[in-house]
Amino acid sequence: MTVLATTVTFAINDLLTWLVVGLIAGFLASAVIRGRGYGCIGNIIVGLIGAVIGGFLAGLLNITGTFHFWGTVIIAFLGACILVAILQAFSGGPSRR
Repeated sequence: MTVLATTVTFAINDLLTWLVVGLIAGFLASAVIRGRGYGCIGNIIVGLIGAVIGGFLAGLLNITGTFHFWGTVIIAFLGACILVAILQAFSGGPSRR
């Protein structure tokens, strides 16, 4: 029985890239779906969770390939839109003014 070991490397520029992708995707999704943002940290969180959702859905739809920065932002944006729509459904509407 052979066990494959993989080494995961995570550099600081990878972290910064994911934070920027999360910020852009979260801001765009909250602006398009909600009408206003969640704030800087909220947009990053929505965008990062949206990136996970978008990546999962892309895997289910068998969308493969090398996605560079803007491709990653688009997939994260679509996932973040789904997340914001779900959050609106549970919060009772687009705004609580």
